[in-house]
Amino acid sequence: MYGSIHEECGVFGVYGTEPSPVAMTTYYGLFALQHRGQESCGIVVNDDGVFRSYKDMGIVNDVFNSDIIESLGTGNMAVGHVRYGKSGSNNRNNAQPLVVNHIKGHLALANNGTLINFAELKREQEMNGCIFHTTSNTEIISYLVIKERLTSATIEEAVCKAMGRLEGAYAFLIMSPQKLIAARDPRGMKPLCYGLTDDGRYIVASESCALNAVGAKLIRDIEPGEILVFNGKTKTIDSIREHCNQKPQATCIFEHIYTARPDSCIDGYSVHRARENAGKFLAQQHPAQADIVIGVPDSGLDAAVGYAKESGIPYGIGLIKNKYIGRTFIAPGQQARENLVKIKLNAITEVVKDKSIVLIDDSIVRGTTSKKLVKLLRDAGAREIHMRISSPPFVDLCYYGTDISSKEKLIACQHTVEETAKIIGVDSLGYLNVDSLDKLTPEGKCKGFCKACFTGVYPTEAPKQEYDNRFDKKLSEKK
Repeated sequence: MYGSIHEECGVFGVYGTEPSPVAMTTYYGLFALQHRGQESCGIVVNDDGVFRSYKDMGIVNDVFNSDIIESLGTGNMAVGHVRYGKSGSNNRNNAQPLVVNHIKGHLALANNGTLINFAELKREQEMNGCIFHTTSNTEIISYLVIKERLTSATIEEAVCKAMGRLEGAYAFLIMSPQKLIAARDPRGMKPLCYGLTDDGRYIVASESCALNAVGAKLIRDIEPGEILVFNGKTKTIDSIREHCNQKPQATCIFEHIYTARPDSCIDGYSVHRARENAGKFLAQQHPAQADIVIGVPDSGLDAAVGYAKESGIPYGIGLIKNKYIGRTFIAPGQQARENLVKIKLNAITEVVKDKSIVLIDDSIVRGTTSKKLVKLLRDAGAREIHMRISSPPFVDLCYYGTDISSKEKLIACQHTVEETAKIIGVDSLGYLNVDSLDKLTPEGKCKGFCKACFTGVYPTEAPKQEYDNRFDKKLSEKK
């Protein structure tokens, strides 16, 4: 099955000209990005060219403690990463950032994204004698950059050349002894932004909420195809735009629907407002007679507010989330998702009993969560449940990092809307119209979205090869 090595992660970087507690800053930044990945995390600190690193399986608060942070020491730069693992890829070797020593120095690399030409690039590198320790895209990027560095005057020149070989979605940070480099793929499929703290340190992160967490003010989003170089030697910031405006922008619309935190801004537009807009459009397209509108925590709450405002139906809090349970959608494996759903949410009986409810959620992928949510509300006494989804039906695969790797797992591919409503147990079901997706960020700077999982129209070619990790197979299983 294609998809066993995909990633949806969060990256964070700190750049300053003087030593400071960058490990602690990165720790706080990763906390703010925890929703983007709960499988593993790591931090690498640069102390005048000496790298100190720590990474492990688990969430930020479990992996790091005060002793570990203190052992990383101070430095003028750091990079951090939180990883969202897929089935079959959840092992410590895939934890990031990746630290590589090479003939011209060393670097640390943290990436968010998926290369669709991963299999071809890896095969090519293996035939050249490269030895791989992970199944992640990040290691491929590191090999390409290092190879180009052998004949390039600077690390940023090597990055620029390597980007010419990469196809797909990526947003990465590379830290060399003297530079912090941020790069976003030419379609801008994954978000990346940077800001400045009051004490003069630059922060780069997947989302602006991580800038806020460390007291940095957002400067701007890194543009699709842009390479931003923070140079410790010259104390300058340079923008390399060779790959800009080469391809139509196709930022993942799922960032606004589900992945990003609502207090983030992506390409100049509030995620909270985008979700409210989705709720407004839902109310217009799928009205309902009901007593109350409730949202599924967390990514359904903003759309529920938008639905309530547009429809005039009162908004209420009908579901309470256990804040110590992670996101079920990104838990590796179906059984893990089902187990988490059982203890993640609970209904407030006093709010929903004997009520006709409009229930807003961000998506229905497999139907597992929706069915259990509806049963929770029925058991709490809800009279009617009209479910409204702030995205269109998932009908196709994602090659770029979202965990949608098989049509067999997509309920919308197997059943009609009416059939789905019966399966999950609601009185009615309505999805956001596909045409509404382009209207979610009306004043934003994004010039186009990737909506392939809803439309089947991809901004790139499909992968020509599927990656087959033969090292995870028994001898008897190999052909």
